[in-house]
Amino acid sequence: MLKESAYVKIHTAVPVAAAARVRQAMGEAGAGEQGNYRHCSGSIPSTGRFVPVTGAEPAIGQVGQLTEVAEEIIAMLCHRDRLAGVIAALKQAHPYEEPAIDIIPRLELG
Repeated sequence: MLKESAYVKIHTAVPVAAAARVRQAMGEAGAGEQGNYRHCSGSIPSTGRFVPVTGAEPAIGQVGQLTEVAEEIIAMLCHRDRLAGVIAALKQAHPYEEPAIDIIPRLELG
């Protein structure tokens, strides 16, 4: 039987050079706890592509120009009770003006 989990999975794409800082901030805020383990995460290499438009203040790239960035997609579990604090820490540590953050509900066998 499946039941809704008290945990969600957070995914965010971050430039490779900033990935350790973002992972650390998320872990310190309580993400990545699984049983007797802390700061658990997974990473997937990716390439981010975007065009900053008028009004943007990009950390990387220039307004009006297509930019490609070597990124890591960081994936961490997070208890729903800690989600707000983890997202705040992620945003503070992340270099992007508007980081993409996916919050994915989970099911558990029960």
